Amino acid sequence: MFDEALLSHIKEQLIRKNQTIAVAESVTAGFLQLALASADEAVRFFQGGITAYNLGQKYKHLGVEPIHAEQTNCVDRRVAAEMARAVTDLFRSDWGIAITGYATPVPESGQQLFAYYAIAFRKEILLEGKLEANEAPAINVQKYYTDYLLAAFNNMLEHGFPNES
Repeated sequence: MFDEALLSHIKEQLIRKNQTIAVAESVTAGFLQLALASADEAVRFFQGGITAYNLGQKYKHLGVEPIHAEQTNCVDRRVAAEMARAVTDLFRSDWGIAITGYATPVPESGQQLFAYYAIAFRKEILLEGKLEANEAPAINVQKYYTDYLLAAFNNMLEHGFPNES
């Protein structure tokens, strides 16, 4: 289901750097956790993850600022960044990846499919952005978002973000 070579490369880089990762997801509904946990020796680098689907859970477990999150239906660059920072604390990991968005068209999204993501290293946001998807079955959109984030994270690791310490 996921690119095994890519996951193996992520694993090797994290183990070599003695770093760990955790994820906070909403729209991908556990796909990131599934992908990372499916890598060989995942226990050596993957701390875990949380799927927080609504504002109450994002506030309770990840400390997102509730007034702003409510105004944006929790789908916003700032919310993704708050989630990425918080998951590093929650799971005591070096890296945190977060994503929140829409995999099916709904009125709140203007019938569009998009997601915001953030990647943090020791609470510093190193990469954030917005993904857009074409209408498709939700599972295909979730897989697209997951594949994109894993590739982006691998690219960061390959290019020395951050330096080993």
